[in-house]
Amino acid sequence: MIDRRAAVALLVSPLLLTGCGGGAEATERRTPAARPAPTATPTPAPTSQPMVESAPRRIAGLGPKLHAAIPDHSRQVVVVTGRGRNSPRSTVVLHERTAGGWQAGTAWPAHNALRGWSAHHTAGDLRSPLGVFTLSDAGGLLADPGSRLPYHHSSGFVSPGTGFEGEPLAGSFDYVVAIDYNRRPGTSPLDWTRPLGPGRGGGVWFHVDHGGPTHGCVSVAKSHMKDLLRTLDPQRHPVVVMGYADWLAL
Repeated sequence: MIDRRAAVALLVSPLLLTGCGGGAEATERRTPAARPAPTATPTPAPTSQPMVESAPRRIAGLGPKLHAAIPDHSRQVVVVTGRGRNSPRSTVVLHERTAGGWQAGTAWPAHNALRGWSAHHTAGDLRSPLGVFTLSDAGGLLADPGSRLPYHHSSGFVSPGTGFEGEPLAGSFDYVVAIDYNRRPGTSPLDWTRPLGPGRGGGVWFHVDHGGPTHGCVSVAKSHMKDLLRTLDPQRHPVVVMGYADWLAL
């Protein structure tokens, strides 16, 4: 929910076509009175019509390589744009494909991993994985707020301790959306099956922001997590495209 959107712009032409009227020509010769000619019905002056600009055919910030990696049937794309390769700060925007193009939602501030991003994420590297991943399952410590994705409500979604900046982690897993990196789609986010092996990490989620960097996940405000859960629709085959800005532009 996902913040899922650039707005359509209405461009109205400022030029309105107007008609000009000519006056009767003066003459000294008197002429017999004549029946007045029927008054012609005036032709309405044409008015300008709003011109609707189509939504962008491409998602802003994504280069041809990343666009090509988005499945053709995907109609929802969450773009996570990091500030830099080694930065823990990013922005999340949910884009939805319409008949006219891609509509962008509101940009949400977010955190990613402490050390930024990696093209070869490994367990404990404190980097978020670069790539395009499907979004199949959700869950959380709190009851389902109206998720369209399958939702696993469990007391197993606990996050004890403190973060890298000393902030409490309690509540971080109130709501989560599993990012299908090194996991088995169609299972609870708590399923620890690792198809690439445990050394490649896993358990990469969207979750509630705790005010600091993550170990590898992407975190947004609790209200935005609710938005994602209520918006991401398995019938629209949602995916996430995540990485730092320069990499996304490739």
